[in-house]
Amino acid sequence: MEDHSHRCIICNREQSVGIAICNQFICHTCEQEMVKTDVHDERYPFYIKQMRQIWFKKNA
Repeated sequence: MEDHSHRCIICNREQSVGIAICNQFICHTCEQEMVKTDVHDERYPFYIKQMRQIWFKKNA
């Protein structure tokens, strides 16, 4: 992404490094955490819930 900050849809912090999916930003730290999180991890449902924002905002 560009050099200015964006609000991460996972952690809600302003970050400058990350990815955009359907115009929604995910910071690099959250991206890395999600990639290595097992489906049985207690954080997994939280990541799923936060990722749903992408689809809700896309279809709004």
